[in-house]
Amino acid sequence: MAKTRLGPVIPDSERIALAEAMYRDVLASALSSRNADLVAVISSGCGLLELARAAGALAIDEEYPRGLNAAVQMGTVELASRGVESLCTVLSDIPMITGEDIDQVFATMSPGRGAVLVPSRDLSGTNVIARSPAGVFPTRFGRQSLIRHIEECRNLDVPWSVKHLARPALDLDLPSDLHEFVRVAPPTHTLSQLLRLGIAHH
Repeated sequence: MAKTRLGPVIPDSERIALAEAMYRDVLASALSSRNADLVAVISSGCGLLELARAAGALAIDEEYPRGLNAAVQMGTVELASRGVESLCTVLSDIPMITGEDIDQVFATMSPGRGAVLVPSRDLSGTNVIARSPAGVFPTRFGRQSLIRHIEECRNLDVPWSVKHLARPALDLDLPSDLHEFVRVAPPTHTLSQLLRLGIAHH
């Protein structure tokens, strides 16, 4: 089910490989964050969970694809039960994100209740969201998620800020995103996969 909007340019088997390459890059970046005490992966993919365990992350098996918000909620409940107070949720289709970017999000958090929202390039989506306490409000990933997250904060009187970060802003949803990524990306699993596919060239 990964990245169906790329279907016109990438066959199904290759979309799966691309999704895994992006996941590997995001996982590595999360694990390189200095401010994150724990990295967790929520997935129903056995291979992805095994990669998480092998890398030293906590693997949370959602058992079957529940949808993004339900998976995040499941992970949030699990992590909160382990004493996690501030939770930064990073989507797996932003392979340019770095540990430094994640550290900046944590550094932007105010003490106590609050949220930090990192928008997509077109300012409609939310690619990273940090919440404190971890489950202070449910995520609303999907169309127009940035304004929906802001509304959630307003309704619950949760202080929030929008943090613009160039690397996490580039999510790979459309063919044009792939070309932009190849133009600006450093060496990554995702770049290697796209160059192998011949989707775009430096």
